[in-house]
Amino acid sequence: MEKLHFSFAAHEPIARPVHVGVVASGDLEIIMRPTTAKQSELDIITGSDGFQKVWQNVLERFFARYPLLAKFEINDYGATPGVVNLRLTQAMEALNDEQ
Repeated sequence: MEKLHFSFAAHEPIARPVHVGVVASGDLEIIMRPTTAKQSELDIITGSDGFQKVWQNVLERFFARYPLLAKFEINDYGATPGVVNLRLTQAMEALNDEQ
């Protein structure tokens, strides 16, 4: 089990919390909360040690495309980079859902 922390420059604040995914499924969950900080902060707990550079690469691509200003909590149970990107995209869709 490894705890990671990342910060990224961002300028598009989110208006409400979002939660997608479930870690119990052997996958991962993403919780995004509004923040008053000047940059996005991400706290990640992962069951797969030694993948900090992979996380860095996936998150750099995400924030280059979607500069969301939020506090992120990510709980991972060995998701692949493709699944991480999928869950981040689902969180984006949930933010845009008007329900």
